[in-house]
Amino acid sequence: MNVYIEKLLVSDAEDLYKFELENRSNFEKMVPSRGDDYYIPEIFKKRHEALLEEQVQGDSYFYLIKDKDSSILGRINLVDIDASHKIGHLGYRVGKAHTGKGIASNALKLLIETVIDKDIKQIKAKTTTNNKASQKVLEKNGFERIATDDEEFEMHGQKISFVYYILTIGGSSY
Repeated sequence: MNVYIEKLLVSDAEDLYKFELENRSNFEKMVPSRGDDYYIPEIFKKRHEALLEEQVQGDSYFYLIKDKDSSILGRINLVDIDASHKIGHLGYRVGKAHTGKGIASNALKLLIETVIDKDIKQIKAKTTTNNKASQKVLEKNGFERIATDDEEFEMHGQKISFVYYILTIGGSSY
C-alpha cells in the first residue's frame, strides 16, 4: 500500500483523536497504556498542542502516516532529539485495520529519508520482546538489535522485556 508521512498539524487534532480512540485496545495489547486521561477530549487537545510546540522547538518531529485519501493509518515520531549528538528516538503505531500490510516499514523508510535532511545521524528505538512485528519492521529498515533488558515486567499476564535497537545513518548499519 502506498503511504506518505505528513508533519503533525493543528488541524489534525480531531482525526487523530478518533484514530487513537478507535485503536486504543489494540495498541494497549502491545505497549503500556497511555492512561485514561489521555482519551479525555480536553486533555488530548492540550497534549496535541504541546506536541506541536515541541515540534516547533525542534525537539521532536511528529508525523502522521496517511493513504492516498489522506486517512490516518498510523503515526511515526522522532522524539527527544539531542541536537549536539544528532540522535533521536523513534516511536510509531499503525491502526489495527492496517497492520501486516507493510505500512510501518514503508513509513519508517520515509522517515529515515526525511531526517537525513535534518542532520540526524542516529536513531534509537525500543520495542518489547512480544512485539515480533515491530522487531521485523526495525530490522527490515537496517536497525541493529543492541540489547534486551534483563529486567522483566508483566503486561496482560505475560512477562516481557524491552528490546533496544539503533540505526546509524550514513554508517555501517544503513
